Amino acid sequence: MHSLQQLLEEKFGYTNFRKGQEAIIQKVLDHESVLGIMPTGGGKSICYQLPALMLEGLTLVVSPLISLMKDQVDSLNEMGIKAAYINSSLTYPEIKERLYEAASGRIKLLYIAPERFASEDFQRLLKNVAIAFVAIDEAHCISQWGHDFRPSYLELAESLKKIEPRPAIIALTATATPQVSKDICQLLDIPESNQVKTGFARENLAFQVIKDQKDTYLLQYLKVNKDQSGIIYASTRKEVERIYAILKHAELSVGRYHGGLTEEERSENQEAFLFDRLQVMVATNAFGMGINKSNVRFVIHAQIPGNIESYYQEAGRAGRDGLASEAILLYAPRDLQIQKFFIEQSESTQEYKHHEYDKLRAMNQYAHTQSCLQTYILHYFGEEGRDCGRCSNCLDDREAVDITEDTQKILSCVKRMGERFGKSLVSQVLTGSNNQRIEQWHFNQLTTYGLMKEKSQKEVSQLIDYLTAERYLQPSEGQFPLLTVPAKGVAVLLGKQKVFRKQASVKQLVIDDELFDKLRTLRRDLAQAQNMPPYIVFSDSTLKEMAEKRPQNTLEMLQIKGVGQSKLTKYGEDFLAVLTQKED
Repeated sequence: MHSLQQLLEEKFGYTNFRKGQEAIIQKVLDHESVLGIMPTGGGKSICYQLPALMLEGLTLVVSPLISLMKDQVDSLNEMGIKAAYINSSLTYPEIKERLYEAASGRIKLLYIAPERFASEDFQRLLKNVAIAFVAIDEAHCISQWGHDFRPSYLELAESLKKIEPRPAIIALTATATPQVSKDICQLLDIPESNQVKTGFARENLAFQVIKDQKDTYLLQYLKVNKDQSGIIYASTRKEVERIYAILKHAELSVGRYHGGLTEEERSENQEAFLFDRLQVMVATNAFGMGINKSNVRFVIHAQIPGNIESYYQEAGRAGRDGLASEAILLYAPRDLQIQKFFIEQSESTQEYKHHEYDKLRAMNQYAHTQSCLQTYILHYFGEEGRDCGRCSNCLDDREAVDITEDTQKILSCVKRMGERFGKSLVSQVLTGSNNQRIEQWHFNQLTTYGLMKEKSQKEVSQLIDYLTAERYLQPSEGQFPLLTVPAKGVAVLLGKQKVFRKQASVKQLVIDDELFDKLRTLRRDLAQAQNMPPYIVFSDSTLKEMAEKRPQNTLEMLQIKGVGQSKLTKYGEDFLAVLTQKED
């Protein structure tokens, strides 16, 4: 029998386990149920893929997403590990064939959706096949207090209890608060002592919050990092379309993904992104869950999401290969109204809605905090942490510009308008607009009318957003918030306090490297020839290590992380040809 270490090296190309992996695997090998809580990109899949090779019988992997199943099965088959999936994308004869393969022992891992357990064919398989263990991915979906509750996961928990003999369960998630962890253990009969938590911190992710000039910042950022792969999330289809149009007009390599597109359009755009034919995807949160694309260098939230769990899971899709990456939130107070609308429209109990409002408040406070952003997230998940030294709060060396005078103009205008109007009309008054409502209310006779006419309405609006975020202005509740001036703003009006605004700076994520680019080109060509995403051939981190260490033969090549025997046999010669080229 192969040892754990041997299999890790031969099949997966790694010489060492990541934190928590070996402890989880050992529990599985001892036929104990276990809950593993590891950050996105922390190596959860190896926790069940490796013991599946060591134990007799079939390993069932429960996943809620078709894209994730296909992605993982392709990667396993590429490594010489027999795996298959069953989901709604297959015809009935194809499903029958895969069930037969599973029953006859031809495959080691079978990926299925939770709903599949209820089908007669699958129940028959469970009676006739020895199940090694069951791995449940995205296990937080089982908890009603989680951010992505799915009733099918609750039904799955009941189905698992009927399997004889009872298989061990490995439940895995990247986002579980203490309440959700407790739920998972109770519902899946996992002893609470059998939890392996590796910590929620992502050492390679730099978090940022940008509070003004969102579109300008976004365009500048994408132009500076135009060769890097990234995802931009928006809360609504309308906003996805708006951002997509702006970026397309700027001639950037961009696609879009939301529920309003046809299934064919979504599928084509997703494939183009996975295959590196598109650099950036603008999407609603319908995109990305289960997308195992390892070379996503940045995730930008163009609007605030509804809770920290969703945010951290989506942000965590950046840098899955362990290389330095960025998670950026573009914050505007008005975006909170969208999330409040979603909560109100949900067919849920008042208790549940109250719970969702609490989560939204915690998300909003993240955007306002002056402390380390990573530490704020860790505290939310019940974990202590020290300052990361990478986020925009830890590295806040941006130049502070004195905007006290402009602030006084805005606050004064809000006061003179009786604190009974919203941002839009205040901006119009300050920039001297001839709007009918302004004439109707005689606001064109105010001393603040046209006081900022040298600026555009958009610029003034963005400045109001900043002042609201910094609590110099107070928006009311409701869909159309009215602005009032709280005590903090009054202090500015009285000249007792100055206001400074730091200008956001954009930096290049990855420094140009000629050899790395040559290896990426080769990877793309090899992947295209086999019609697979490039990262399945090798991840960016593997290519980076090749470019740094420049292996000259197969023995040296095997020392590179991510190069196992199977991939060396397939691709070693091609990559060594580039690595051993003499420079001009």
